[in-house]
Amino acid sequence: MRQDLGTPILDRLQSLADATRCRLLLVLERHELSVTDLCGALQLPQSTVSRHLKTLSDEGWVVSRADGASRYYRMPGPELESAARRLWQVVKEQVAATPAALRDMDRLRRVLAERRTKSDEFFASASGQWDRMREELFGGRTELLAPLGLLDPKWVVGDLGTGTGQLSQTLAPFVSRVIAVDGSSAMLKAAKARLSDLPNVELRRGELEGLPIADGELDLGVLALVLPYVAEPIAVFVDAARVVRKGGRLIVVDMQAHDRAEYRQTMGHLSQGFAAEQIIPWMEEAGFEACRYAPIPPDPKAKGPSLFVASAVKRGN
Repeated sequence: MRQDLGTPILDRLQSLADATRCRLLLVLERHELSVTDLCGALQLPQSTVSRHLKTLSDEGWVVSRADGASRYYRMPGPELESAARRLWQVVKEQVAATPAALRDMDRLRRVLAERRTKSDEFFASASGQWDRMREELFGGRTELLAPLGLLDPKWVVGDLGTGTGQLSQTLAPFVSRVIAVDGSSAMLKAAKARLSDLPNVELRRGELEGLPIADGELDLGVLALVLPYVAEPIAVFVDAARVVRKGGRLIVVDMQAHDRAEYRQTMGHLSQGFAAEQIIPWMEEAGFEACRYAPIPPDPKAKGPSLFVASAVKRGN
């Protein structure tokens, strides 16, 4: 179990008195990773990684969450006590520049790129039937959920992960401008055909972790059924916070946690839905407040998992 606040400094020092554990913390400080990811990044056997993760977990240096049959680890942020954060900064300065740590970061970039490959392969082949698949899985009203709160005609709205542009098409008549972003050229091609008669919709190609949108350009950002396709959801929330103005809003519509492991193969999903205990901390850590998460009553025709809607306000200071 995690140590409570006030863990003796000598215990903290003992936890960090191992180069492998420090290398693990270096990657887990910036990324949420599975044991398999960590084995690939550090080139270590699973037994070694698991043993060191247990030590770091026992001492409160890492936290974890379950996602289907997988478990993901990360270094805690604000909840890590201040003395431990100061100690880690001292150790980090020494370890980060070592050849082993630099090689870890290079390999980690490849590991994360491989994560995205599954989603890319799915989108390249599925754009033509994407609308049918979405309606079959989630019902025909999914795209109508987010606009319920969009009553201001002066707003600039970001459809982040637009897919074939269905949500942008719904939003466009009610707001000043829609910026529709997607990383798949096949999806953007389909969206362009759908949105060609809507002059206030602008299509941009880019990843959710690095949106091609200026700081504070959006009054509202919408993430609709996209989080299962991203390797690091927290990174998506961080960049969403960057592009939403202070006092602006973020709305997320996605799947609740579920047991449909087959979606990893059939739809390229990287995660099996999300619970409030995941979404709300990610929003808060990224810079949002007034975060809410509510399950959506299922459409009787829907064959997929139940959905939720989450909303938050960008902090003003």
